[in-house]
Amino acid sequence: MTASNPTPLTSDDDWWRSAVVYQVYVRSFADSNGDGVGDLQGIRERLPYLRDLGVDALWLTPFYTSPMVDGGYDVADYRNVDTMFGTLSDFDAMITDAHALGLRIIVDLVPNHTSSRHPWFKAALAAAPGSPERARYLFAEGKGENGELPPNDWESIFGGPAWTRVPDGQWYLHLFDPAQPDLNWRHPEVRAEFEEVLRFWLDRGVDGFRIDVAHGMIKAEGLPDVGFNSMTTGRRQSELLGKGRLPYFDQDEVHEIYRAWRPILDSYPGGRMAVAEAWAETPQRLARYIGPDELHQAFSFDFLDATWSADSFRKVIDTALAEATIVGAPTTWVLSNHDKQRHVTRYGDGEVGLRRARAASLLMLALPGCAYVYQGEELGLPEVLDLPDELRQDPSFLRTGESRDGCRVPIPWSGELAPYGFGPEGSAPSWLPAPATWAALSVAAQAGVPGSTLELYRAALRIRHSHPALGPSAGEVTWLETAGPGVLAFRRTAGEAELTCVVNLSEAEVLIDGYGQPVAASAELTEQGVGHVLPVDAAAWFDRR
Repeated sequence: MTASNPTPLTSDDDWWRSAVVYQVYVRSFADSNGDGVGDLQGIRERLPYLRDLGVDALWLTPFYTSPMVDGGYDVADYRNVDTMFGTLSDFDAMITDAHALGLRIIVDLVPNHTSSRHPWFKAALAAAPGSPERARYLFAEGKGENGELPPNDWESIFGGPAWTRVPDGQWYLHLFDPAQPDLNWRHPEVRAEFEEVLRFWLDRGVDGFRIDVAHGMIKAEGLPDVGFNSMTTGRRQSELLGKGRLPYFDQDEVHEIYRAWRPILDSYPGGRMAVAEAWAETPQRLARYIGPDELHQAFSFDFLDATWSADSFRKVIDTALAEATIVGAPTTWVLSNHDKQRHVTRYGDGEVGLRRARAASLLMLALPGCAYVYQGEELGLPEVLDLPDELRQDPSFLRTGESRDGCRVPIPWSGELAPYGFGPEGSAPSWLPAPATWAALSVAAQAGVPGSTLELYRAALRIRHSHPALGPSAGEVTWLETAGPGVLAFRRTAGEAELTCVVNLSEAEVLIDGYGQPVAASAELTEQGVGHVLPVDAAAWFDRR
């Protein structure tokens, strides 16, 4: 494949409405050359595994040229592959093979900021205050008698001030690490550049984009102070937004950008799409990112943040479905990603956390809309909490002590010893070490084993693709009130076909009767009379046709 002749993937242009998308953290998925770091060729070699798992598309985290200060989310060249991951030819070969297997490719786009090593920023540092080169970024004069104080009180998401001073006295804004200067999205040259970046990757055949910090590109005019003092080092975006809309997030003008991008996506065949990583003060404001003239999807992070209770999940699901109905777009569910602690650990860790994570997966996959699966969650991987400090690479760790490295440890493929088949025989140690307990969680250890988490995901995805009541034309969620307190039950239908999902979040096992025959369960069911006993922290699907 070449950029001018991408391999087509022919099917429904609305594939993204009900797809299951598998997030690949490129650095930690598969290492083809033995250097201890995942790469594009490694992904290419493992594509049959993903096809057999039953996913529809892959979302690749950034693989662009980068100094890797923030795992590739500090981009120095948006049109090339970092040598750590391979070459553009490797990308072309991978996407050709993916399309041949029926898998679509979504790539990460990082438009809020560049790397400090991007040619634009290097030119800005070399130029004078007020120059055209600096106008592409957000440079400002400081406060105080000699400009020694930052221009305002904004804090970095990674902790500390959001401003860094340069030798000539001006300050530049970075909502994240100082190596990630924020772009000035009111500058026409910035907007034109990213429209061309979109076309570059669309021409190479990509099927969609995940937009990093989609809510952050526009800052309020005048860069006003936040005006409250409850922002503390290391606070996450969701916590900040709980205080109200911030002057650097979710500004109305950001929607102009996406209204310019949508015609570009629509001009390419095959249902090219974009999904927003967006945080907003309310579900109503989040829904504004989605629609026929803006983006196709936005992640439902409220679902990820739901507590382990029937009330919490139901409230989040109802809210997300209601907002999706208003904008005529599907919901987008997610349980884990590269920025959040793995949900096995969030739900209690150990056996309890794994039971709940398996149940949550059946809950998510039974809901209407699109689901995103983070690599390794199909293996039941927990967060790695005991990584040595000297090996941690998350930039926020150095500033706040908080680290996302524990969810980024390379996944185990086979063998009894680390790095568990991550690379070829004799490979270097993986860039983050996997724990000894992961031998039992590897793909090889679980494949073909009844009841394993991997086989649960495979079975659930097969049913999701084949059962009419879980298809894109199926009905919405109908809640059932007969399962007892602490138990969620809902039904979806298509014609005469019905599928009921029941999740037991109570503290006692419950008898499930009248929903049909079980076709998938996160824990072993016991027959009792004409019904089935559903254990604590378990979920099951029941079929009736």
